Amino acid sequence: MIKILRIGHRAGRDDRISTHVALTARQWGAEEIVYSGEKDSKMMESVRDIADRWGGEFKVSYRKDFGNVIKEFDGLKVHLTMYGEPIEEKIDDIDAEFDEDILVVVGAEKVPRKVYTNVDYNVGIGHQPHSEIAALAVFMDRFTDIKHDFEDADIEVVPSEDRKLTEDNRSRPE
Repeated sequence: MIKILRIGHRAGRDDRISTHVALTARQWGAEEIVYSGEKDSKMMESVRDIADRWGGEFKVSYRKDFGNVIKEFDGLKVHLTMYGEPIEEKIDDIDAEFDEDILVVVGAEKVPRKVYTNVDYNVGIGHQPHSEIAALAVFMDRFTDIKHDFEDADIEVVPSEDRKLTEDNRSRPE
């Protein structure tokens, strides 16, 4: 099971970024995302709505204290940060140590020291400022396979070379 912890969400300011963190996580096979920071029911409902229409099982929840999420998680804990050890040097170790559950932590604002000291790996996705969406996408792409199709999808993309095509599965006869 892959679970994402997004810390430091700021309602009104981070809505789009946090939504895209969730959608990136879902696309690469995460089953759940937990947000901390400011509670934002509208953003969480937006993610749930997309997951409902586009299929698959994906949970979204809020926890005020992200430290408890890290502390209570029984599995491998990986923090994505520009200050960590290069992903090229650590991805094989993470793969080898991954058994059943992994918590991937991404921040928004300045990440407190307790995150760095309470995870198994601090992984650098480059060592320059960049977005948590990019960091998560790079990590997940190297760690797991992208999911193209989701069960129970109401909407599916029909791959096309020259236009946008979707199929609405709600109109399919049973």
